[in-house]
Amino acid sequence: MAESAKKVAQQVAQQTEDRLEKVAENIREKFDQVTEGKFSEKIKDGRFADQVDHGIDRGRADVKRRKQGGST
Repeated sequence: MAESAKKVAQQVAQQTEDRLEKVAENIREKFDQVTEGKFSEKIKDGRFADQVDHGIDRGRADVKRRKQGGST
């Protein structure tokens, strides 16, 4: 009885995994349709790689300003 329960549980787990894979594939396809592939192409081309995080620079400037007696 325990073996058949394990077998059923494995089948249910496999079916669930298959369904999730289909859902993930559908989501990727819909996302590409909505963005017309532009967003993923930009990532693959590295267009976002050269952008600098200005938040760090701004934080450093705020600290420097505070040390000098200014306000933020």
